[in-house]
Amino acid sequence: MTRPPLTPLYTPARRVTDQSLMKQYMNWLFVKKGLYFRDYDDLWDWSVTDLEDFWESIWQFFDVQSHDAYNQVIFRPSEADMIGTEWFSGATLNYAEHIFRHATPQRPALMFASERHRLTALSWEELEDQVAAVSTWLREQGVGVGDRVVSILPNCPEAVVAFLATNAIGAVWSSCSPDFGTASIVDRFRQIEPKVLIAADGYTYNGKPIDKAEAMGDLRKSLPTLRRLVWVPYLQPDSKPVWARPGMVTLWQDVLNTPAPDGIVFEAVPFSHPIWVLYSSGTTGKPKAITHSVGGCLLEHLKVLALHQDVRVGDRYFWYSTTGWMMWNFAIGSLLVGATLVLYDGAAGYPALDVLWKLAEEAKIAHFGGGAAYYTACMRQGLKPVSTVRLPHLRSIGSTGSPLPPEAFRWIYESVKPDVWLISFSGGTDICSGFVGGNPLLPVYEGEIQCRLLGCKVEAFDENAKSVRGELGEMVILEPMPSMPIYFWNDNGPAGNEIYRKSYFAEYPGIWRHGDYIRITERNGIIIHGRSDATLNRDGVRIGTSEIYSAVESLPEIADSLVVGLEQPDGGYHMPLFVVLRDGFALSADLTARIKQALRTQFSPRHVPDAVYAISEVPYTISGKKLETPIKKILSGVDPSLVTSKDTLRNPAALDQFAGFVIER
Repeated sequence: MTRPPLTPLYTPARRVTDQSLMKQYMNWLFVKKGLYFRDYDDLWDWSVTDLEDFWESIWQFFDVQSHDAYNQVIFRPSEADMIGTEWFSGATLNYAEHIFRHATPQRPALMFASERHRLTALSWEELEDQVAAVSTWLREQGVGVGDRVVSILPNCPEAVVAFLATNAIGAVWSSCSPDFGTASIVDRFRQIEPKVLIAADGYTYNGKPIDKAEAMGDLRKSLPTLRRLVWVPYLQPDSKPVWARPGMVTLWQDVLNTPAPDGIVFEAVPFSHPIWVLYSSGTTGKPKAITHSVGGCLLEHLKVLALHQDVRVGDRYFWYSTTGWMMWNFAIGSLLVGATLVLYDGAAGYPALDVLWKLAEEAKIAHFGGGAAYYTACMRQGLKPVSTVRLPHLRSIGSTGSPLPPEAFRWIYESVKPDVWLISFSGGTDICSGFVGGNPLLPVYEGEIQCRLLGCKVEAFDENAKSVRGELGEMVILEPMPSMPIYFWNDNGPAGNEIYRKSYFAEYPGIWRHGDYIRITERNGIIIHGRSDATLNRDGVRIGTSEIYSAVESLPEIADSLVVGLEQPDGGYHMPLFVVLRDGFALSADLTARIKQALRTQFSPRHVPDAVYAISEVPYTISGKKLETPIKKILSGVDPSLVTSKDTLRNPAALDQFAGFVIER
């Protein structure tokens, strides 16, 4: 197994570390609490062993405003169970209210561009007026604390306004991207019985307008609890739903015209009150309705965005996302720390793959984020933003969604900006944040995530459930966090929280198993080797799929790849590799031999596949994850319709090539 090189790709200058918010926090702990930490490792140890003092310090450092004071920081009914942990009991607060603490005429609140819209800005005054109007209108429709408001909107200012208005009145938010199929949206929204739907007439992707008007009519019929539908004419300025009966639909502009003489009236809710419902991918069954708390997300987003991503007042923050991915919710958190949030709606490759880098230049983005698949695509196309755009404002580049391969680390420093801080970030919908990620005090090593985040007691377990260093292991979290789900919606079961418990605690009772296969390095950095449910296991040796992808996709003929391990009835193990070839190449015996030799040389004979097959494309989820486990099930004989919903895929047709696929053994 290869080890990352000891020479860092990036080392922060002393000036950078001294001015970082992480350093300011450490200084504050010394002055206010008398706590001195020699380095980040010391600070992390304290944060995961003295949970009460750590999380209270986050509350105090960021001056969290509570309408009612908390009487206890943490109450854990059972040391053997994280579910049911209560945080800051007695406190009442509001997430949106903390965002508007940063309202100022000195800088915009939002900036927005799309395939069809030039970059524009929305002032804090405009944002406040719009949120006041929408929140007032929602109250007039009888929407109150705990009611659900759902949306199907592109990544546009209207979506941010709608969320802030929903949150301001204490209602619960949930959103799907308009590229989801109607059946997938129904599977999600019907679970939570929404009162109001805010929907766009369509969107544009790859230069093509995609009309959703008829689909919205079908959706409304499938959601019997809806009282009102708000129509956002995003695709066509004058569009109206032809299927709507009089009084059924309200136009977005009419909602914005609602008088709100008192401005935004923020509803204070308990710390553990639900803020939004996010959903699992649905690739392995019905999407789970994962519910997070207002206070948990508030504290978590303040911690990560300020301390671990060093987002400061006045910075411009961007993360390429749709409204159906948790990174959209997370990016809104940048407003909590005084940043301007930059939004983009459209394909990352239209009209060319450099469109987002041009946006970074034009919008003067300080923190640029995207999926690992985007950076890998730029690298494979030979893109060199360093030669085509000027990025003096760019301080950090964030990557998430799947492990960023080592060669993509190198590409960013060679082809984007040599002194940028690369933040590889991993967590998920489960906590609407990360467990491991960036650190402004530490260097960046190729292929390695910088640190375990504060308050996240992440360990790697071997097959005996013992913590290991320098070895591959199951990623586990040993202590609760405020942003863990408060529950899954309607997850009652015989004893309550049945699906929740099965999702994370079935393997190790009382310990969160996240489903990633990781190695914690001697520097306490983290290397993610892929999903543990897709981990290859040959001769009792576990192999991360990311290692195979890194080696195979470094060959000039290979554009993409997918590997699975199939257990045989006789106890054997078969490992087929599927490759997508670049234009002009064929899967010859020579190329197959070179693929196997690359894996044998870079890793071990166990990494060599039993067979190599050419496919047209690898199937991906909408958030950019390869469908390893569903493909494994299909190749094992399971009906494709039972292992995944095509509506959850970025390229659903790619799944068809595996149905009936004959594996030579």
